[in-house]
Amino acid sequence: MKPTVAPFPTARLRRTRATQALRNLVRENTLSVDDLIWPVFLRDGKDVMEPVSSMPGVMRQSLDNVVKSAKEAQALGIPAICLFPYTDPALKTEDCAEAWNPDNLTNRAIREIKDAAPDIAVMTDVALDPYNINGHDGFVENGEIVNDRTVDALVKMTLAQARSGADIIGPSDMMDGRIKGMRSALESEGYANVSILSYSAKYASGYYGPFRDAVGASGALKGDKKTYQMDPGNSDEALRLVERDLQEGADMVMVKPGIAYLDICHRVKTTFGVPTFAYQVSGEYAMIMAAAQNGWINEDQVMMESLLAFKRAGCDGILTYFAPRVAQLLNS
Repeated sequence: MKPTVAPFPTARLRRTRATQALRNLVRENTLSVDDLIWPVFLRDGKDVMEPVSSMPGVMRQSLDNVVKSAKEAQALGIPAICLFPYTDPALKTEDCAEAWNPDNLTNRAIREIKDAAPDIAVMTDVALDPYNINGHDGFVENGEIVNDRTVDALVKMTLAQARSGADIIGPSDMMDGRIKGMRSALESEGYANVSILSYSAKYASGYYGPFRDAVGASGALKGDKKTYQMDPGNSDEALRLVERDLQEGADMVMVKPGIAYLDICHRVKTTFGVPTFAYQVSGEYAMIMAAAQNGWINEDQVMMESLLAFKRAGCDGILTYFAPRVAQLLNS
């Protein structure tokens, strides 16, 4: 689109900025509660609200408190909550069998949330890192993160979550062929209506540090994830990955991290026109909160501005730890 503008002073572009009413009328992008997915961290125990030191205001929550959070989110109108487990180190093994245990932390949480807050969609994480003694998203054999054996395990994990009542499966592992395996299994097992929101373009980023603290993966991780997560220098590759996942049966796609990858969000949305999400990851959240706590920025203003940037880039929704606070502001 080529803008058509009369010469000054016939055109004074400040006219439509003169009052709040005029600014509201001509605003091109808006943020609503419907755009939010709230990521929450689970842990064992009862009545536990354990602060994540690198993410001010974020807690690891026992199941009873996660259920309360889900009911809060439902009351605020937040459409979905996404579950990430802090797994007892004693349950982390090389075979990662806890990942598809029907009574693991995530699967118990799904059932309890769906019983207490049936109107909120429950999204899960599908990757082996919370259960892997090596801290990787896939099985490690002779120092290599192997693909096909990992996909078989991820399919078992997917089915366990679907049987527990998950609405949205979120594969974050970046293994080749996992969407095809998951979609085929879901169809075969009678879970045709379970959606897949694929982490299609997930970069090997330095922004994930606080998240790994939150799920207890930082100390376990051996090496890095560069053989399966994307190189930050690539963007055409992201389009190939998104196209592949859509062809294999993904219903929605995600770009991760967020703010540093808005160009990828825009390219994905304009190229494919599919539901496109971004994850405002732990490092982004932590930087905003650290600056706000030091008095260097206005927390609410920067929070809202950062989320509006995702909408401007073409995203249909955002996973953000700010979700409850944003919902409260938008509802007020």
